[in-house]
Amino acid sequence: MAKLARMTAPRFVQAAMVPMDRLRIDKWLWAARFYKTRSLACEAIDLGRVWVNGASVKPARELKVADNVQLRLGPQTRTVTVLQISDKRGNAQAAALLFCETPESISQREAATLARRLSPEPALSLLQGRPTKRDRRQMSLLEQSGQSQSRRQPLDNTDWGPRWSASIDRRG
Repeated sequence: MAKLARMTAPRFVQAAMVPMDRLRIDKWLWAARFYKTRSLACEAIDLGRVWVNGASVKPARELKVADNVQLRLGPQTRTVTVLQISDKRGNAQAAALLFCETPESISQREAATLARRLSPEPALSLLQGRPTKRDRRQMSLLEQSGQSQSRRQPLDNTDWGPRWSASIDRRG
């Protein structure tokens, strides 16, 4: 009798073997590794960044195979088709088996990547602001050589001598 009990699978393994046909969208997004935690998936759904079959959803919406899920992850929008349902989060290879990205989504993502790569560096467009270390070195070299263009001159062109004070000098 004791041997029979050992031969049966534990309850958690039996629960994993039951085929699932529906699952909450927040659990599936977490299992498919679109979000690190279920709470982040719920937050994205509540903010309206996830659509199922063209409609905005709530985290408790049940997802089934062949549903189209549209996600806005940062600046990119991905459209995927659900291939399998799983509530277990596995490695990246296992997560990739849960969905298939549409060809339009792939082409849009590649076009956005190419546009980002070909666009100019945003920091180069800054004309003012804090100088970089290289700029500071060049300015100090100019000041040492006496070629500084931004030397301040007193407004009334008087010689203040070796020291200047904002207080009125009392003469005696």
